[in-house]
Amino acid sequence: MIRRIVFCTTFALVLAVGTMARAAESLRIVPITSDDSVVVSVELSDAYNDDIRQAIASGLRTQFTYDIELRMVVPAWIDRTVASAVVNISDQYDNLTRRHTLSRLVDGRVQETITTDDDAVVRQWLTTLTRLPICETSKLDANRDYYVRIIARSRPGQSILGLTNSVTGQVRFTFIP
Repeated sequence: MIRRIVFCTTFALVLAVGTMARAAESLRIVPITSDDSVVVSVELSDAYNDDIRQAIASGLRTQFTYDIELRMVVPAWIDRTVASAVVNISDQYDNLTRRHTLSRLVDGRVQETITTDDDAVVRQWLTTLTRLPICETSKLDANRDYYVRIIARSRPGQSILGLTNSVTGQVRFTFIP
């Protein structure tokens, strides 16, 4: 009985670690400090797959959620969250007009909405964030280590274990004013 539990636990951990290692490669994060603010660009390269295309074509509302955190590295303690943002990007496809209505919400506020019939625009909107402002550089300490951590999820879509598909990645940088 104990062997079976150990085997199942080990198998689940190997499966989870393998999935996270593969997923982290498909998430590209670029933090930049410019014009007195920290901005982040994100590209989720492998997310726009056949399952997502089929869900969109069926008229099902498709949503990508990006949880973004800027954290300060604190040695021998819990890292401090400096700023965070939640970006929701959704696509509602109308089968009659064959047009996509795309909307982008940042922290619950509508940032932009467009309507298009171009699949390339839909792919770009759902899987890319460009120069999203996270916080002002005045909130950062000079010569400190920080990192941007992003958890990206898509709906509809489920993993093998029945959980929501998510990809996690992080990038470290040192703030030098």
